[in-house]
Amino acid sequence: MAEPLALYVHWPFCVSKCPYCDFNSHVRERVDQAAWREALLADLRHEAALLPGRTVGSIFFGGGTPSLMPPETVAAVIAEADALWGLADDVEITLEANPNSVEVANFADLAAAGVNRVSIGVQSFDAEVLEFLGRAHSEDEARRAISTAQALFARVSFDLIYARPGQSLAAWERELAGALAFGTDHLSLYQLTIEPGTRFATLAAKGDLTIPDGDAAADLFDATQAMARAAGLPRYEVSNHARMGQESRHNLAYWRYADYAGIGPGAHGRRLGQATERHKKPENFIAGVARNGHGLKVETDLPAHERATEAMLMGLRLTEGVDLARIEARCGLPREAFVDAAAVAQLAGQELMRHEGDRLAVTEQGILLLDSILSEVVKTH
Repeated sequence: MAEPLALYVHWPFCVSKCPYCDFNSHVRERVDQAAWREALLADLRHEAALLPGRTVGSIFFGGGTPSLMPPETVAAVIAEADALWGLADDVEITLEANPNSVEVANFADLAAAGVNRVSIGVQSFDAEVLEFLGRAHSEDEARRAISTAQALFARVSFDLIYARPGQSLAAWERELAGALAFGTDHLSLYQLTIEPGTRFATLAAKGDLTIPDGDAAADLFDATQAMARAAGLPRYEVSNHARMGQESRHNLAYWRYADYAGIGPGAHGRRLGQATERHKKPENFIAGVARNGHGLKVETDLPAHERATEAMLMGLRLTEGVDLARIEARCGLPREAFVDAAAVAQLAGQELMRHEGDRLAVTEQGILLLDSILSEVVKTH
């Protein structure tokens, strides 16, 4: 029986653009909601025709700001996915939300539409930091959003960004303790990174923005792991923490290199050995759907070795690591083609990796060196 399918739905619109964000998000004065609902449903039908006989295990509404989506559009997409594929009995339906009160007012209707998990973009509980990050909500709105979500949705997660300019270890520990006190089953805790093409990248290039150096960032990371673990939310991926069984199943599908369909502007997908990408600009996406019945811009057959490499690069982000036998079966290659056994043995000897049978993982000691470990272990050609 085929593995459950993960479905990603991209809503591209935001009220404003955050200075650290490199996602496909756009600010528009008006959005023709009926036209967008029909375009997303047409795009969904195109994917379903190419992926018959599957069951949807998870749906993720990302963006942009999907909490700006009309709840009836969310309900229509969920209903169409159910009609085309069928939803798993325990389907996980996540929607990313901002804590602004205007969007929180939609939470009850989004829950009624079928959303059973929300991921709230809090980023910080400090008013100055929120302003620095270009966030449009207040500290009070963030707290109210989490409380409201906990009353309406079975599962709630929220994001925080740390390793910010001038952030002390003590200040972060206080902020994280406050976050853990909400008792959510999942937290995404990201170190601030300067992404190319963002306003922060421009400021950093001019010397007007400096983030903590490697040692300070490592201390912040270690403190984060210890506090989250003590609260019963151990790390299961580089930046994601969850109570046992409360991991984001949708994101696990990416990291475990399962098939996922991506619809909506700029959405990426991986299906049956192919990489798919939709038109990024909203107007181009809508025009593509009108012209072709779908928003696809690129559909590429991925060579077996590239698939194996992707599976390694994604899977080694997970605490559980990768199942080498599964990658061999999915890509039709022996592990010697994509794993440097000598490098693995050396890193295992240094206790930076763990290798037991088919299971290969990066250890706690190794996770801060993940990028260099990947470059040593994964044979990219």
